[in-house]
Amino acid sequence: MPSADIGTVIVTGGASGLGAAVAAAVRDAGGTPVVLDLRAGPDWCDGEVVDLADRRAAEAAVARVAERHGGIDAVVTAAGMDACGDFGVVDADAWDRVIAVNLLGTAAVVRAALPELERSRGRVVTVASTLGFRALPAATAYCASKFGVVGFTRALAAETQGRIGVTLLVPGGMDTAFFDGRDEQFKPGPDARLNRPEDVAATVVFALAQPPGCEVRELVVAPSTEPSWP
Repeated sequence: MPSADIGTVIVTGGASGLGAAVAAAVRDAGGTPVVLDLRAGPDWCDGEVVDLADRRAAEAAVARVAERHGGIDAVVTAAGMDACGDFGVVDADAWDRVIAVNLLGTAAVVRAALPELERSRGRVVTVASTLGFRALPAATAYCASKFGVVGFTRALAAETQGRIGVTLLVPGGMDTAFFDGRDEQFKPGPDARLNRPEDVAATVVFALAQPPGCEVRELVVAPSTEPSWP
């Protein structure tokens, strides 16, 4: 796949999980991944250590990436977190941080990159979730943030059509560290079948590599036995 099809790609959350898999897939496709994460990304790619809950810091990090690389060709917003538990029990700061990272951080990075993306006629891939369509108990923060990502992405696609490409990625459960540290009741069951993040990342590269004028508007990528879809 030619590198010109991918270019310089900001990947939020690229230090682990789906984000790390996307960064590797972009590299393998000939592109240049740049990781934005609270932790340093892999040593084989450029990056910025930044708290995506701090929206102004996230915007400044995007500006530095654009300056170093002479522009931005795509953004993939894979950063995400959760705070499980009943709404009246979950710590308020933890609840707010889920919204700040998953939704407001996504918007901040895309907003900051938008002028560069319009110059390059680039692409955005936002990462929602099957829980951006189906609400579950003890997941109010996560559902609120991912429902928000769905609405944000669809509105962005309508607003920027013909200027940039916008894809909404809706993944189901993946075999990552996302579930680590949770109470057992909030972890996938022992018989759960989870997708490999590498397989989901391949669909991101597919969306990024489409020819001009061809858009993959929405992608649902879930295990065949995903309980939250449809």
